[in-house]
Amino acid sequence: MERILMVDDDPNIVNIVELNLSGTGYEVVTANDGRQALKRMAEKTCDLAVVDVMMPYMDGIALTEAIRSEYDIPVIILTAKGQIEDKAAGFKAGTDDYLVKPFDPQELIFRIKALLRRYNIDEQTQPIRLGNVSIHPDSYTVHIDDKTYKLPLKEFELLHLLASYRGQVFSREQLIERIWGMDYAGEDRTVDVHIKRLRSRFAKLTDNFTIKTARGIGYYLEDA
Repeated sequence: MERILMVDDDPNIVNIVELNLSGTGYEVVTANDGRQALKRMAEKTCDLAVVDVMMPYMDGIALTEAIRSEYDIPVIILTAKGQIEDKAAGFKAGTDDYLVKPFDPQELIFRIKALLRRYNIDEQTQPIRLGNVSIHPDSYTVHIDDKTYKLPLKEFELLHLLASYRGQVFSREQLIERIWGMDYAGEDRTVDVHIKRLRSRFAKLTDNFTIKTARGIGYYLEDA
């Protein structure tokens, strides 16, 4: 299930969007200003953010810039009618799309689906590079210098996820949800086992990344 971050200081808009997105099958995380939104993102991995421009404490433009500096997810900004300067500032900050208020929730859903589809295609085809290491999701292989390594599927998916969000801490529950699925009935320990295998596999092959433990929370990947 893809998770959408909805950020707006108008509770009526948040409630309407949350209702429509939930009814479409998305999980929705809400926040009423930019600072709260960044806290929510640190707690839960989000796949796309919908951000209002006019908010207290941290506005949507500053939030978009902060998201761009930390995460690789699409952003849609919400602007007031006719505020062309907001649109220009939004695109300069790194937004992928914009929607003018008042808007039809169904149009927002169409735009979300289109952006997620585009980002998913990009993620599936573009290798991730960490120094002399390149991770290729199209072939499920890892290249180190001139050698190619084929990993077991779950190990590869785990490595690819951590490398896609370098520096972001994932709890064991989040990793299980993303890699094994919400219906997984096994133990959290399976994550520890796969992390141990990845560490052992790459310890002598490269020092361009390490998989670190956030004590009491989970794991994250740190590049050199």
